[in-house]
Amino acid sequence: MPAPLLFPRFTPASHVVLYVDDVLLVVNKPARLLSVPGLGPDKQDCLIARLQLDFPDTRIVHRLDYDTSGLLVLGRNADSHRELSRQFQDREVDKQYIALAFGYIAETAGEIDLPLRYDPPTKPRQVVDMVNGQHALTRWKVLSRQNGHTRLALEPYTGRTHQLRVHMQALGYPLLGDALYAPEEARSADSRLCLHAEALAFTHPVHGGRLQFRAPAPF
Repeated sequence: MPAPLLFPRFTPASHVVLYVDDVLLVVNKPARLLSVPGLGPDKQDCLIARLQLDFPDTRIVHRLDYDTSGLLVLGRNADSHRELSRQFQDREVDKQYIALAFGYIAETAGEIDLPLRYDPPTKPRQVVDMVNGQHALTRWKVLSRQNGHTRLALEPYTGRTHQLRVHMQALGYPLLGDALYAPEEARSADSRLCLHAEALAFTHPVHGGRLQFRAPAPF
């Protein structure tokens, strides 16, 4: 059984920047905003570029998809960036997402252990590949069921591109508003991708205390 998903501390999410000190930032990224610049002049507006207007020393540590909203931590110098990146690599960071899946899931909790790989013919999609895919593990827990969909807490043990979206689609319950992986009925069920990084916990790179943040899902 998956471990409990517990994030007891609540942080209001009325502003993009939720926390700032000399070595790091915690922000609540809106949906439909790149984390970092993309290819081409039309993809230069992004979270890191906006933040660097006020915090020019900001460095990206991890990313959220363009369509996904929620919490990100960023470093403000080389040492903090390196230590935060190490915590992600060594899986010392706790992350919890909230999602709306199309259909009713009968079980209350479980795991999805399906390897994923990039699929060049359908760029930028990822696919399940039991032979050549990279290990990908997602833990999930049902929060409620209503109006033909299931509200879930998702915990990605690994951090593959589009992992939560592909895993839920492979389970048979695509996410509402997912333009890449959901069939039309689920895709048109909401005006946005219903996936939000709600909770984030990590160790402060200087004083060593455990920091916990929560930004409630806007759906």
